[in-house]
Amino acid sequence: MDRSLYLTLQLLELGKPVVLALNMMDIVEKRGMEIDMHRLPEMLGIPVIPVCARKRTGLDSLLHAAAHHKDKNAPDRLVHQHKNEARHVHDHHTEFAMVYSDDIEDKIDRIIAALRQNYPGLSNYRWHAIKLLEQDTEVSEKCPVDLGGIIKKADQSRIINEKYDFIGEIIDESLLHKQRQDRFTERVDGVLTHPFWGIPVFLGIMAVVFFLTFAIGDWVKGYFELGIDWICGALIRGLSAVNAGEIMESLVIDGVVGGVGTIVTFLPNIVILFLALAFLEDSGYMARVAYVMEGVMSRLGLSGKAFIPMLLGFGCTVPALMASRALESKRDRYKVMLVTPFMSCNARLTIYILFSEMFFGKHAMLAAYSMYLIGIAVAIAVSLALHLLDKKATPNYLLIELPEYKMPDLRTVGIYVWDKVKDYLGKAGTTIFLATLLIWALLNFGPQGYDPDMSAGFGAMLGKWLVPVFAPVGLGFWQITVALIAGISAKEVVVSSCAVLFGIVNANSPAGMKHFADVLAQIGFGPLNAFCLMVFCLLYIPCAAALATVRKESGSWAFTGATALFQLGVAWAVTFLVYRIGLAF
Repeated sequence: MDRSLYLTLQLLELGKPVVLALNMMDIVEKRGMEIDMHRLPEMLGIPVIPVCARKRTGLDSLLHAAAHHKDKNAPDRLVHQHKNEARHVHDHHTEFAMVYSDDIEDKIDRIIAALRQNYPGLSNYRWHAIKLLEQDTEVSEKCPVDLGGIIKKADQSRIINEKYDFIGEIIDESLLHKQRQDRFTERVDGVLTHPFWGIPVFLGIMAVVFFLTFAIGDWVKGYFELGIDWICGALIRGLSAVNAGEIMESLVIDGVVGGVGTIVTFLPNIVILFLALAFLEDSGYMARVAYVMEGVMSRLGLSGKAFIPMLLGFGCTVPALMASRALESKRDRYKVMLVTPFMSCNARLTIYILFSEMFFGKHAMLAAYSMYLIGIAVAIAVSLALHLLDKKATPNYLLIELPEYKMPDLRTVGIYVWDKVKDYLGKAGTTIFLATLLIWALLNFGPQGYDPDMSAGFGAMLGKWLVPVFAPVGLGFWQITVALIAGISAKEVVVSSCAVLFGIVNANSPAGMKHFADVLAQIGFGPLNAFCLMVFCLLYIPCAAALATVRKESGSWAFTGATALFQLGVAWAVTFLVYRIGLAF
């Protein structure tokens, strides 16, 4: 409660209708703690509904309260309750004890007066006044006003401290037996959030996640491969029976099955990865990762809060970029949007699995895992460079809830995994399907029309034109350059495009991989080239959806274009370095 009530007070300052859901009441009962459900709503001035989301109890009462209070604004003023002189405000027949000291309240009143004079019609003057006192950069830029020295440097910490003082009063008056804390959480955090051991433990946990992704995922994947083989055989027989032409047969077998079918076979690995991440998230561990990274991020001019979008990037770059909104500073948001795409999203996992298993055998898991470490290292290096170049960087602070550890709820985990699987299959049936058809058309049609020789198609012409650019980084093969261009639509398309480009059906099966490796060997593509391809795919331009999100979050086409070019440049430079080091050994 002491952590979560800070957000509650911020919501009350917005002046919007607020209903507080007091969740995890099963844990309160289990520990023998009690919450005074009369005093707590009295002090906050809003309805407080006890619920247990895990057991789905209290939800009807919560929805009823929300419907009943939807048109009632939060109390208009938060003032302080003195020890000797209690001041209260009556709002909706509720006695509401208040927050700030008289000195802070006087400053708020004076700032409100200045805002009314300079910005008539501004919504919620009180909220803007508090944000100015908190020295919020965005509000200061939005509402520049001469306050005549009203705001002092210490006011920011004073407001925070007075909020926490009020929260302390709430806890003292409404929470009984609060000393009964979870000793298990304290003992585990002694290791997982340790200043030295915290980061190695995180890397070790992620290594275990990757081991499970490969070990269990590859076992299940075998059944998918058998299914793709059966479907491919049935389609060939069906097309022959109806006397389908060469173009139609190539489109269905080489284009659709070879492209989309290959992506579908990676589904078991994707499911295992999401399942593991969901368990870590719901257990309460992932919040600790941001806390542990606070020390590293602070040296880069960012707060541990900046690592949260980067952490989300392990799942998908789009929500990770959207999470940059949580950063108060516009400069920090731009920095995070520049480096977050370097985090290896699940779409890139298909590339790692295919090429690492083809070229690195029993070391495939290590090769794939190294991509995640390289992504983190590059993000940190770029952040450090940006910090050194940014002379206007300001210190940042991390405020994050570290929930007590608990057994993950299977229903919550199931919903999370299903949503991710649904998105993955939806992408396979739309973006990847369309991109695969486009690649097939570019490869099979040239100036002379349809030609089964792909080297005469429009795609080959484009790829050969770009070969000199990619040759210094070990990727001087026109087929690979075409696949990389196609991968801008969605990173999985790199794999489906390679399957189409090299005519491999069910490329993820043992037989398909062997055939694929043989074909690549014939053009001089070996393990070092495969590793360089994985590194380049890790770092180069993010998918089209991610670029659209950068545009939306930044509001600037120029920044979006600069981001794409910057990441392309970083990818080329790092891959060049890897390739040269590889050649030396």
